[in-house]
Amino acid sequence: MSGKNGAPDGRAPAAERPAEIRNVVLVGPSGAGKTTLAEALLAASGTIPRAGRVEDGSTVTDHDEVEARQHRSVNLALAPFAHGGVKVNLLDAPGYPDFVGDLRAGLRAADAVLFVVSAVDGVDGQARALWEECAAAALPRALVVTKTDQARGDFEEAVAALRAAFGPGVVPLYVPDGLTLVGLLSGRRFDYSSGVREEDGTGLPDEYAPLRSALIEAIIEESEDEGLMDRYLAGEDLPVDDLIADLERAVVRGGLFPVLATAVPHGDRPGPVVGMAELLEVITRGLPSPLEHAPPEVTREDGGRADALRCDPDGPLAAEVIKTVSDPYVGRVSLVRVFSGTLRPDVTVHVAGHNGSPHAWDERVGALTSPLGRRQRTVAQCVAGDICAVARLSHAETGDTLSATARPLVVEPWAQPDALLPVAIRPRSKADDDKLAQALGRLAAEDPTVRLENNPETGQLVLWCLGEAHADVVLDRLSSRFGVEVERTALRVPLRATFGGRAEGLGRHVKQSGGHGQFGICRITVEPLPPGSGFAFVDRIVGGVVPRQFIPSVEKGVRAQMAKGVASGYPLVDLRVTLHDGKAHPVDSSDVAFQTAGALALRDAASKVPVPVLEPVDEVTVLVPDEHVGQVMSDLSSRRGKVLGSEPVPTGRTLVRAEVPELELVRYAVDLRSLTHGTGTFHRTYLRHEPMPGHLAERVDREGAVA
Repeated sequence: MSGKNGAPDGRAPAAERPAEIRNVVLVGPSGAGKTTLAEALLAASGTIPRAGRVEDGSTVTDHDEVEARQHRSVNLALAPFAHGGVKVNLLDAPGYPDFVGDLRAGLRAADAVLFVVSAVDGVDGQARALWEECAAAALPRALVVTKTDQARGDFEEAVAALRAAFGPGVVPLYVPDGLTLVGLLSGRRFDYSSGVREEDGTGLPDEYAPLRSALIEAIIEESEDEGLMDRYLAGEDLPVDDLIADLERAVVRGGLFPVLATAVPHGDRPGPVVGMAELLEVITRGLPSPLEHAPPEVTREDGGRADALRCDPDGPLAAEVIKTVSDPYVGRVSLVRVFSGTLRPDVTVHVAGHNGSPHAWDERVGALTSPLGRRQRTVAQCVAGDICAVARLSHAETGDTLSATARPLVVEPWAQPDALLPVAIRPRSKADDDKLAQALGRLAAEDPTVRLENNPETGQLVLWCLGEAHADVVLDRLSSRFGVEVERTALRVPLRATFGGRAEGLGRHVKQSGGHGQFGICRITVEPLPPGSGFAFVDRIVGGVVPRQFIPSVEKGVRAQMAKGVASGYPLVDLRVTLHDGKAHPVDSSDVAFQTAGALALRDAASKVPVPVLEPVDEVTVLVPDEHVGQVMSDLSSRRGKVLGSEPVPTGRTLVRAEVPELELVRYAVDLRSLTHGTGTFHRTYLRHEPMPGHLAERVDREGAVA
């Protein structure tokens, strides 16, 4: 590399030992400035000559066409750089809730988090939800307050909000004073007003002494360094290097969250870039290496116990596909985190499917590269703790495990969010229809949060997504990447019907004029069964009035008519049909004739009793902050829901349980997010079908089961 910080000379930064690596993911609400911050870090480290702009679609991490058009991150992106002899794998994770799947992939690949909030916007419900994602992943965190130079940006207020939301472990490490940063540990001040970082030499003003004392005490307490505490209490002047070492230890232990301040010119607003040198120092000296973060658990492929992984380049190979991308020129490219061993190009590895998939195979990997935007820079190997891109893994999907063929392993999968927004689509042309299945398969391979459903009851192709923005991206990719044009259609909820009482039915199919005739007559009794009982066919024929060989034909005809429905056209369920009489002809009776007679008999019986429409009902659990419980319960009731109860859960939240008709839940993923300002989540499970209210059934008969 050229330049002391690793300026680009066409090669990727390399690391031979895990201690030389930092895997850091940028997490924060949409609009907090993560991508802009990533650009500033890449420029400050000499990786790129100058920072791109989100508004121009010229940033390294937002290089996808959809991101350039929408001016926001929708993918997890890797941007490696080198600083001070350390390779930093910087991961830029999308902050919008619809793309939480990529966020979780970034948390899996990283060993630490830079949690980004804006000094202008502070801490909102979205930030709290993201913090909980980081806490669930048990990752150490440092906080970065951006936009401290803006008129409405208040660093002190932001820190107070962070402490209120995330606890007393939130402590400032640097404090902005205009375009000067005050280092509380070092006691040094750095002036950025000229556009160049210059130490002003005035030292730490007395007004910052309480903040410095609070920081040092928090570091010593959280690191549990009794020796340093004794020296501090004795009034000894502590070396900065000792404090930094304890800072890193306290951050790794998860009890301390140091806060840094940054300012990066945004849009057309000029100004100096503030805080990158300090941030680079914290990343490389204050955040843990892969050696200090336990790898995920593994099992043998046969389900047996395997030894715990160690981040050892000489250990058994265990790597995981963090993200899959389909490149129109290169093919499938897999972003891989190596937890143990060393991955080398052109070797055969064992690939084990994710989430309990029984599929496994051996495959030869292609070249290993280090991605930087659209550029793929070749690397010779990828050691334990490092991240690289792998070409030519033609069947591997996000979440799959790569291991040695002689020692197959399976990495414990991370939890994927539930896709709860259904979007019905259909191809615009026959040509699109031919390409659609393959395109959707490739999209599902790279984005496991997309779920595909061919609904047999409605005949619709349904994409289950995380939200409207997620659905828009999926449909955009179908068009721009795969050339498949689809259109949305109104989603049809799978309604059913049953009999409202007992009824007799006559089926008469007699055609005896000209040529071979058709003759089949049957009499049936139809009775409703309890919900969920299914279908029962009873033979009560006496004396052979319907020959034995034609009794299955009657049942087949009844079943076919049940699938088609009667007046409403919805499938009939939960019925007992008893065949008790009929008539046959020695020549003209046939299988087809009695199938038709059976169908006619069911239709005749249905004309004599009410046939209520049944709608699907889901069991719904909604997890929301306590302050939104009343609104959520009221909203569920307005959706014809039956609230079953609620129970408190830790961290000031409540779990609400209810039974709600599916017709009322089609847009709930979007509506709940709006109602709770992005803080509510829910799960749904099919429970049963039950009668739909009469007035709604009448509307459905007129308009169809469209949500």
